Amino acid sequence: SCRGSLSRGPAEILKKVKRIELRTRHLVNTVFSGEYHSVFKGQGMAFAEVREYQLGDDVRTIDWNVTARMGHPFVKVFDEERELTVMLMVDASGSGDFGTVEQMKGEISVEICAMLAFSAIQNNDRVGLIIFTDEVEAFIPPKKGRKHVLRVIRELLYFRPKRRNTDIGEALDYLNNVTTRKSVVFLVSDFLAEGYLRSLRVAARRHDLIAVVLEDPRESEMPDVGIVELEDAETGEEILVDTSHPEMRELFTRYALDARRQRDRAFRSNGIEQVDIKTDTSYVDSLMRFFKMRSQNIRS
Repeated sequence: SCRGSLSRGPAEILKKVKRIELRTRHLVNTVFSGEYHSVFKGQGMAFAEVREYQLGDDVRTIDWNVTARMGHPFVKVFDEERELTVMLMVDASGSGDFGTVEQMKGEISVEICAMLAFSAIQNNDRVGLIIFTDEVEAFIPPKKGRKHVLRVIRELLYFRPKRRNTDIGEALDYLNNVTTRKSVVFLVSDFLAEGYLRSLRVAARRHDLIAVVLEDPRESEMPDVGIVELEDAETGEEILVDTSHPEMRELFTRYALDARRQRDRAFRSNGIEQVDIKTDTSYVDSLMRFFKMRSQNIRS
């Protein structure tokens, strides 16, 4: 996993940061440049001035106080308040060290965060970072600039979690305590956890919350490979499972599907948009699909 890279020493880390910067910056410049801006611009509108009403102006912008005072209609003019705060919330629990195809979930989450962070600073937005397990283990307050983003990426690469369990609710409560202004929040996790619905609801009301769901195909289907020893990545608990039983495999799949349905329902009912990232397909395509869909929704 990406978090094992600490043992390779600072020079190797810096090389890896550079690699990630080059790869993601290229993607940001070629693929994401317009998408990010069109999706997130103008979330805050700042009142600028009033001017006389002109034919075709939106009547909802009429300033009734000034209109009454002047004796003919005036409208409020708003400036787009471009600067956003983007918070990256990354689940660093034990299950992130899992991956059976191309990359570990933890490695993918670093690259996704790098891409989002570079997109944000290109738009002059501020980027902050929260890394959590079953407690918040790292917090970098939001700032602007390339140097700051490189620090965020370095932190993600260097990071070695002290704990292995997950508490998404605890992390969201922390977010709500440290951020006063509305932020765009990317919550990057496999969401293999429970008990976070209340905190999710509160955060979704306050922020523009986007769930980036990391999934490995082996988490929803079990291959027929005879008797295997399975270990829970978070608790360390080990059990022997006979995968040659079709009922066993079906039970496993049904349980995984049920959990996924409940999670997706919770996102939908709280107006949370979801990006599904699978370890066996390109995360770039998934993110692009999300941005395209979102900009269409905004326009319609």
